[in-house]
Amino acid sequence: MRSRGQLQKMTDMSQLATIMSTSSETGGGALLPWSEPWYRQQRASLGEAACRRLGFYVIPDGFQLSVVIPVYNEESTLRTLVDRVRSVPIRKELILVNDCSQDRSHAVLKELEAEAADDDFNQIHVFSHDVNQGKGAALRTGFEHVNGDVVIIQDADLEYDPAEYPRLIQPIVEDQADVVFGSRFLGDQPHRVLYFWHYLGNRFLTTLSNCFTNLNLTDMETCYKVFRRSIVDSITPELVQNRFGFEPEVTARVARLRCRIYEMSVSYSGRTYAEGKKIGWRDGFKALWCIVRYGLRK
Repeated sequence: MRSRGQLQKMTDMSQLATIMSTSSETGGGALLPWSEPWYRQQRASLGEAACRRLGFYVIPDGFQLSVVIPVYNEESTLRTLVDRVRSVPIRKELILVNDCSQDRSHAVLKELEAEAADDDFNQIHVFSHDVNQGKGAALRTGFEHVNGDVVIIQDADLEYDPAEYPRLIQPIVEDQADVVFGSRFLGDQPHRVLYFWHYLGNRFLTTLSNCFTNLNLTDMETCYKVFRRSIVDSITPELVQNRFGFEPEVTARVARLRCRIYEMSVSYSGRTYAEGKKIGWRDGFKALWCIVRYGLRK
């Protein structure tokens, strides 16, 4: 057994990433992370309590994660983001929806799709809108094509880290939750310091949403929302918001279904408007209207 000091050091994400990267090869006899043999190995080395503390668990054979990624003018970050998603050692499909981008995003998407044509571990499917409709519309298109057991939303920029997928899906895989929100305001995960008024607006919208849904979320506007596949199948036909009104709408709908909702801390590397941030004050007012509309609707 390792000492308490050693275990504390291992909770650092960079060291955990090293563990995962050295174990993630599927060839040469190495064990696939999150598999039953891999977990038995970790438990024998660290002990069951340490494995729980570190978030080590078993992902069942045959499990598939669906990653839905709306894309609009993300040429500069798209390939890096997809590479980061593919590096997560979980069998998955990437559903990328090009929302009529005006840059080379579509060309990059087709290149990525062709490169992954024979990769069953990381399937890539690309869909396109002929007219720009917004993030919510792109997510609806993606939801209509998912095949996995669990569905996660991923922005095409680099603000959220796909390395956190195993931790985010754990409550669903272990049948403790139906939906998981990744909160930027919980815990001690690193955050880039940016706009105070955005932070204040986010907290106000989250608090107002909680008043209508009777939830106690800390980050309703987060990108990282994870769903059991059956929940996505249930709510997708009802979703109508095309832009950032998707966030309060989907929150109200899963609350109305009385889903078991968990919230977990995530890191956040926000970008500036000069770096491509798209949400604006008009979206804030739209979110306010959506909170009231879907909060009052029975």
